[in-house]
Amino acid sequence: MNSEDDRTTLALMLTQVSTGDRNAFEEIYRRTSVKLFGVCLRILPVRQEAEEALQEAYISVWQRASSFDAARGSAMTWLITLTRNRAIDRLRAKGKIVTAPVELAEELPDDAPDATSLIEASQDERRLAHCMSTLDGGDAGLIRRAFFEGLTYPDLAARASAPLGTIKSRIRRALLKLRECLS
Repeated sequence: MNSEDDRTTLALMLTQVSTGDRNAFEEIYRRTSVKLFGVCLRILPVRQEAEEALQEAYISVWQRASSFDAARGSAMTWLITLTRNRAIDRLRAKGKIVTAPVELAEELPDDAPDATSLIEASQDERRLAHCMSTLDGGDAGLIRRAFFEGLTYPDLAARASAPLGTIKSRIRRALLKLRECLS
């Protein structure tokens, strides 16, 4: 949900949900459930509790879609706020709000990559993109489909209408070129 079109579409779908449009509701769920589940999991670390909070949030979306006002904020912000409030309500109802001194936060591991790692990853991505652009014909596409999309050699052969041995040879040569380019 990054582009302005996606934001506008989501707001339009909420308007459609307010009139009882089940297809629009299904599309909202498809587009937002992963992110909203993440919101629930941050507040309710027990997966089952987070799932139930998410379900309650979507029930609220269905019931309260007419209260969404695009002039007050984006649809995604509205959905996140509604979901967060449902998760917090669930946490309060269970009486599980636990607080700890802020000093203990220093001891928590931070799984986020540091700046150096981010820069190195960005440089690696640029190098890989450059090397992929040097591959012949459809070899870059074969590599992408095999290693980034997870297609098998037989799947690739069927899609390319080419013999399996030919596909294996092309991928092998392409990988050798990539290794040479990246070293």
